[in-house]
Amino acid sequence: MKRILGLISILSVLILLAGCGTALTQAAKEGDIAAIQKLLDQGANINEGGSMGGIMAGSPLSYAAYHCRIEAVKYLIHKGADINNATGYTDYGYGGGGLRPLHMAARSGCTEAIKLLLDAGADIDVRANEGWGAALAIAAYKGHIKSVKYLLERGADVDDASQVLKALEREKLTSTGGKEGLALLQKFEKQMAVKPREEKSVLTVIKSDIDTVPALKADPRPDDLAVVIGIENYKGLPKSDYSKSDAGTVKDYLKALGFKERNIEFITDADATKSSIEKSLEAWLPNRIKKDSRVFIYYSGHGAPEPKTGDAYLVPYDGDPNYLEVTGYSLKRLYDNLGKLQVAEITVVLDSCFSGAGGRSVLAQGARPLVMMADIKTIPSNMAILSATQGFQISTSSPEKGHGVFTYYFLKALKDGKKTIAEIYEYIKPLVEDEAKALNVQQSPSISPDAEKIKGRFGLRK
Repeated sequence: MKRILGLISILSVLILLAGCGTALTQAAKEGDIAAIQKLLDQGANINEGGSMGGIMAGSPLSYAAYHCRIEAVKYLIHKGADINNATGYTDYGYGGGGLRPLHMAARSGCTEAIKLLLDAGADIDVRANEGWGAALAIAAYKGHIKSVKYLLERGADVDDASQVLKALEREKLTSTGGKEGLALLQKFEKQMAVKPREEKSVLTVIKSDIDTVPALKADPRPDDLAVVIGIENYKGLPKSDYSKSDAGTVKDYLKALGFKERNIEFITDADATKSSIEKSLEAWLPNRIKKDSRVFIYYSGHGAPEPKTGDAYLVPYDGDPNYLEVTGYSLKRLYDNLGKLQVAEITVVLDSCFSGAGGRSVLAQGARPLVMMADIKTIPSNMAILSATQGFQISTSSPEKGHGVFTYYFLKALKDGKKTIAEIYEYIKPLVEDEAKALNVQQSPSISPDAEKIKGRFGLRK
């Protein structure tokens, strides 16, 4: 009976999570990043919990995890939300509602939120209470196959989960979740050898349609050069998911388009320090160009705004958003240096964002997200810039595709026969917008100059 009362107590919390809460928890539930920013700027407590009838209804991070608002989960973690904040009482007695964000993600089957929380340090085996058990038992009880498999891969305690599910089966509750959850757990135990708990996060390798590089009919481009930068794992900053693999795939496409291996400067992760980026863009590239060269620049990784000026910066592997003027590489500097090159054409492709609002963007501690961008109105006539976002928006990634959303559709456009940067922009803009909406994010690619002004120029394939 005590176990049943405990379950009823937690179910009441889940009902509250589906509805009531504070303004901040509601914004987290809806994945409204702008509203979350505004409320935090106004002094809202990032770990506050809504309540009704004396029952705590969860922190903003719990709301975001339960409703699978991935960008909100990322943003709240980045802003310092308590990963192990418990809903209600923090003891583990039968009636204790010790539901943490990880438990809520497991309860709704949001595997990507589970991953983010574990990467940030959530305890994989902490129990919500004696009735519900830990995340693995909760996910199995609810029948979330993908989440169960992922938690097993991350080393969740199978014996503990089995014990909880067997107890639920014995209680003969109205739900058959205990019996079915135990069967699901046993199925995966037989199918896979449970790995030791990982000390370090590894993104699941996903094969998408663009990963098979097409045999493009391309003339040799002996004088064309490219600098490709992808930074996924940072020194002291959150990951920029899939940025390293995105850069690798872009390089493969460039080779298929006729670029020589020796003419592609490729730097990723720990090799992409500020000094390496400076060397590649300001020494390696100018030393190799010819007048008829076409130059291609690709960057995937974090961007950041300088709070004092609003200037946008690329963030190197060793960059610090608190000291961007010293550790970052500004877009203004990038465009100024590229503008000095005496070449035929320069194409810049940026899968990053610079508002500090999350996604592929970071922000100095205590600073407010900005909507200002580097001035690109005065770029030279031989340069075109295609960016993943506009203003305050977030550049996001797709776990299903295993790529940044923008880079995925950029490469898909090339694969589908789009030739110029203007054609690519017109092709990908609605696709990126629709995909971002499905992820509850606002993202719209931008191009400069206007697509109409550069039609027929800046070609990437025949």
